[in-house]
Amino acid sequence: MANTMRPDQGWVAAAQTVKAAEALLITAGAGMGVDSGLPNFRGREGFWRAYPAAARMGLAFEELANPRWFKEHPRLAWAFYGQRLNLYRATVPHAGFGRLLTWATAKPRGFFVFTSNVDGQFQAAGFPSGQMVECHGSIHHFQCCEPCCDAVWEARSEVVLVDEEAFLAREPLPRCPHCGGLARPNILMFGDDAWIGGRTDAQDDRFRAWLAGLEKDRVHCAVIELGAGTAIPTVRFCSERVARQLHGGLIRINPRECQVPGGHWGLPMGALEGIEQLACQGATL
Repeated sequence: MANTMRPDQGWVAAAQTVKAAEALLITAGAGMGVDSGLPNFRGREGFWRAYPAAARMGLAFEELANPRWFKEHPRLAWAFYGQRLNLYRATVPHAGFGRLLTWATAKPRGFFVFTSNVDGQFQAAGFPSGQMVECHGSIHHFQCCEPCCDAVWEARSEVVLVDEEAFLAREPLPRCPHCGGLARPNILMFGDDAWIGGRTDAQDDRFRAWLAGLEKDRVHCAVIELGAGTAIPTVRFCSERVARQLHGGLIRINPRECQVPGGHWGLPMGALEGIEQLACQGATL
């Protein structure tokens, strides 16, 4: 693995790689939303700072983000996901999203977003859903808990009220419109064998078709990765695979884990700062 760059190293080359590319892939993990004010649940202590009620119960993120709670304690499950749904709806994406969208829409062979985030920040910033893979699903879409069928529906009209002090959702809880049973977010949780992945599969099919067209025509595609860690490396694997497949440069922006293979660029900083630095270094992209 190559060393990370100092602030005076490689900036211009990284910016020029993105500028010269005919296509752009933007990949993102939880660190992308930190500059918008969203928690990234880094470590047990970080999660407990964001959710003191989970600390009182001694539950780590991996334990609470589990579909079993929808059966064992549905008001607790919906307190966790309802609070997140309300937070994400109220959050304004930081300025880096808009700059990325400007760069992406200028590419003659288009762009795609691949993200493990379920928060909908890219869509809120204006990115079209048809050019996106949400590999862990979306909190803005619901499904049946059972599930009774393969239906996934938009949650725009759904309202989840949470008693913050008790950390319990108030009745009525979201219900499946097909069977009347309890609904849940269409998110891939830990130990989840009931997630309906059809929506994400359709996104992935479009992504693969786009990549196949770029590869066939030998199109240079740059990859900008933002805030994706190694604990669940799905996003990082995608970034590196596409950079190899399309012989494009990878710019990995991460304050703690930005090591990259040789010939690529690792920027040790947060997402918004990294995007702004690329813009400053000749990236009128």
